[in-house]
Amino acid sequence: MKKTSLIVLSALLVLFTFTACKSNPEKGLLDRYFNAITLNDMSTLSTMALEPMTMEVDSWKVTKVSEEKIEPAKLPDLNTQEMEFKKKMEAHIEPVMKAKDALDAAKDEYDTARTGGARGAAKVKVDAAQKAYDEEYSLHNELKKGYNDAKAAAQKEEDITYFSLGVKDLASIRDLKGTIHNKDVEVAVTDKAGAVKNFSLKMIMYSLKDEAQNLNHRGRWVITKFTAI
Repeated sequence: MKKTSLIVLSALLVLFTFTACKSNPEKGLLDRYFNAITLNDMSTLSTMALEPMTMEVDSWKVTKVSEEKIEPAKLPDLNTQEMEFKKKMEAHIEPVMKAKDALDAAKDEYDTARTGGARGAAKVKVDAAQKAYDEEYSLHNELKKGYNDAKAAAQKEEDITYFSLGVKDLASIRDLKGTIHNKDVEVAVTDKAGAVKNFSLKMIMYSLKDEAQNLNHRGRWVITKFTAI
């Protein structure tokens, strides 16, 4: 009976420790972060924050922590959006070139017209061709902007994913499914003169899976944004 009680107690202690660590990732991360700031250790800071910053720190304390928010991994969808915009943009090159050729042909006709009537008719064609080309060119610029925006969004998400996973290269990175865990934290930092400054930071962690290979990729909690408030 006594042995059984000890086993149960030990299991409860392990569970409590695991739950505490799981529910308070900000404590361990910020302990290491501010310790690195104190030592001016930019190398260590760069492994914990996308944009590491330095400041004078005497002490600090967490003043507010949000509930952990969980959302589906975004990179697969962002990658799909990028590829769709790229396909549309590339497919629209031909209509733009055809419109440009038609405009050039209309301009040549206008330049070679010999009579006033012929020039007038050619001018109408030039105006119509110019309008058609301008519309196609404007649409192409919209598609190009959409592609560039989608590409930048996917690249940014890929960079954050790599940072949390702690790897530099993973062929399947854009196909990984899973969840993104977020926490918003506010801290009060006291410098050596006793002045207090408040900061907000966003923490993020990726828990992903390569379904094709049946491999799990669990990332670290990292800081993606650290700003004064």
